[in-house]
Amino acid sequence: MLDRFFVITGGPGSGKSSLLDCLDRRGLASVPEAGRAIIRDQQTVDGPALPWKSPTAFAEMMLGHDLRSYREAQGRAGPVIFDRGIPDIMGFMLLCGLPVPEHLHRAAELYRYNRRVFIAPHWPDIYRQDAERRQSLEEASATGDIMRDVYASLGYEILSLPRASVEERADFVEAWIAE
Repeated sequence: MLDRFFVITGGPGSGKSSLLDCLDRRGLASVPEAGRAIIRDQQTVDGPALPWKSPTAFAEMMLGHDLRSYREAQGRAGPVIFDRGIPDIMGFMLLCGLPVPEHLHRAAELYRYNRRVFIAPHWPDIYRQDAERRQSLEEASATGDIMRDVYASLGYEILSLPRASVEERADFVEAWIAE
């Protein structure tokens, strides 16, 4: 486990990416989520690995991306903040009603993050759909619940981010990282 690798998870549209951008501006290294990049790339080439076309292919692409991102982050000094982690892929599979394959369980056990995981709670007031975020408000809420359950089942301590300004959320994360 790398104690300096921190994850921010939660449902879509709960302010994770805005928080990561703020932390990045403050000088903390960050790793963007795989899902949006994969969706953009697959839409560009009319590929099959989209969550609404082939959730399994999408999950496998996310796993490959996340494993590579984890290895690359090992070469960075200091704390690294991940916009989602490998356990999020497990949550995605469960949300889709699909079995979690053994190699994904193994990846979640081998590639560990700091025991404290930040979760952005469902926040309907800031949720917006777009070309890559097609989930309904209910699906977004369910995603957050599943992520909380998956990380807890893997032994992580869940820290809920406050529903506050991006700056206040960044202060919250930095205070816990410094501890």
